Amino acid sequence: MTGPRLLVTGAAGFIGSTYVRNLLADPARDVRITVLDRLTYAAGLDNLDLGDPRLSFVKGDILDEPLVDSLMAGADQVVHFAAESHVDRSITGAAPFVRTNVLGTQVLLDAALRHGTDRFIHVSTDEVYGSITEGSWSEDHPLAPRSPYSASKASGDLLALAYHRTHGLDVRVTRCANNYGPRQHPEKVVPRFITRLLEGRTVPLYGDGLHVREWLHVDDHCAGVEAVRNHGAPGRVYHLGGGEELTNRRLTALLLAACDTDWSRVEYVEDRKGHDRRYSLDWSRARRELGYRPVRDLRTALVETVAWYRDNPSWWKPRI
Repeated sequence: MTGPRLLVTGAAGFIGSTYVRNLLADPARDVRITVLDRLTYAAGLDNLDLGDPRLSFVKGDILDEPLVDSLMAGADQVVHFAAESHVDRSITGAAPFVRTNVLGTQVLLDAALRHGTDRFIHVSTDEVYGSITEGSWSEDHPLAPRSPYSASKASGDLLALAYHRTHGLDVRVTRCANNYGPRQHPEKVVPRFITRLLEGRTVPLYGDGLHVREWLHVDDHCAGVEAVRNHGAPGRVYHLGGGEELTNRRLTALLLAACDTDWSRVEYVEDRKGHDRRYSLDWSRARRELGYRPVRDLRTALVETVAWYRDNPSWWKPRI
């Protein structure tokens, strides 16, 4: 093989494993992928096809400097998904988020710099901007994170971009909207609601349910990351939005309908600390420069996502 050698971090988790599976879906694709993952509660080897000869898996921590250095020596490019990502967990304990999302990113950047890695794709989130009442954020909007999770991701973003400006490392940053789709851990809102409804339980809706989020199917997100890897510019930030804004109440209604149930299964609960009211990305740069455009219709894809969880209880029940 003469194709690129990719080091993909955190790729036994939801988004990273989707990225790897989609890359390897074409048996003729000339690529070699090494996945580095610590296999935390949110990851699993059942998310990957370890029988594919183009794929190698290494269990390990991105904070392990000797291990990262040895893997970086054999990589042409890095796609960095590894992160602690659950906001509620960051509120009760921020330390793992700082270690993984900031210090772990620094370990990877240092190793990439030492080995002259061709490019470093740093995958981030719209939550780094805080909350916006109207309009949409451009990539140049100031960062104003409001949770320990989003603050740690913003720190990682700035560190990665600093390595480009200081050292000339080819760093490309993506910031995405809320993801959904199959194989997402049940702690996240969409699979949490789906799995609880499938079990005949109630679902918790924070506050008044009028918080607004933009939703992006994981396949569309991964296609955007791949477009940035192949066609993005060094030192550039790209928004990968979904174009589908919903209040949490409207999202709940769609999930209730997809699970053939009603509002009697909804329990309003006290709002989360520091709960951002609205997120919205202007993703015209990615559309204009990369040809990025989400193709999955939210309502259809939510029904398909419910069907996946209904058909795969053996995947999610052990993760509850």
